[in-house]
Amino acid sequence: MKKKRPTLQDIADRVGATKMTVSRCLRDPTTVSEGLRERIFSVAEQVGYIPNRAPDLLSRATSHSIGLLVPSLSNQVFADVLVGIEEVTEPLGYHLMLAHYGYSPELEERSLASLLSYNVDGLILSDSHHTARTCRMLETAGIPTVEIMDSLSKPLHQAVGYDNVRAAYDMISEMIRQGRRRIVYLAVRLDQRTRQREEGYRRAMAEHGLDPLTLHRSQRSSYSVGAALLNEILVEHPDTDGIFCTNDDVAVGAYFECLRQGVAVPQRMAIAGFHGHDVGQVMSPRLASVITPRRDIGRRAATELMARIQGKALQEPVIDLGYRIEPGMTL
Repeated sequence: MKKKRPTLQDIADRVGATKMTVSRCLRDPTTVSEGLRERIFSVAEQVGYIPNRAPDLLSRATSHSIGLLVPSLSNQVFADVLVGIEEVTEPLGYHLMLAHYGYSPELEERSLASLLSYNVDGLILSDSHHTARTCRMLETAGIPTVEIMDSLSKPLHQAVGYDNVRAAYDMISEMIRQGRRRIVYLAVRLDQRTRQREEGYRRAMAEHGLDPLTLHRSQRSSYSVGAALLNEILVEHPDTDGIFCTNDDVAVGAYFECLRQGVAVPQRMAIAGFHGHDVGQVMSPRLASVITPRRDIGRRAATELMARIQGKALQEPVIDLGYRIEPGMTL
């Protein structure tokens, strides 16, 4: 059973003041006498009072808060984006309201409804494809949005990201340039960005007259999924000489499974990931990966959103911050 939170009335009863006086003091301490102020703050601390901002937010034209919808709380990609966002919002005094939807458009819809109920001033969305109801809610809300991590899909208002198709194409082209011919794409977590990377993979393979092969998995990316898929490749596709993974977690898991089974990397098996996570860049050998500017994306998305919240006109509907191919030591 949920514990009842201490209220303004609880504090008022203890200090012998009205609820309105306590509320006024907590909002602006200079409006009451020093003695009363000290008693109110002392009691508030004793009872563990937590302000309920919802009524206040709903009663004002602006809430000084923005909403952030992320598909994963365990993926370092979005942790880095969050750092970049807060570098912009915190100095401006904006509160960040976070909701998680597990790559489910239906859950994104429900999470969005919850965020909008708090009258957020703007939204940062981590996907570019939404349900019809989500789009209707965003249209009705009439607040600015920025979609991140994808510069290809047409945004509702504005997008800040990079070209996933071209990034995958460039990595596969580098693997082929280094002599790989039987490259398998490990597509884990089947969101739009994973599919865009598959498109780039297939384009590069086709240009060189090579046969593409994709192994799909719908669960979230992880080291264990990478290890399991590497095992599958060794058993069912033993002539594979390279793997391209939709995320560095998968690539690192595949590498350690190669290590466990005595498969030499990169001599026997080349491995490339995506995003340039810290773990891949500090391990030895350093992991080949597409380095994406997640922190910069968060910072730029928040900067653009804040500008539009403050009434400035949208200047660039799509902002592509690019990427870098890091060959590392695993190709």
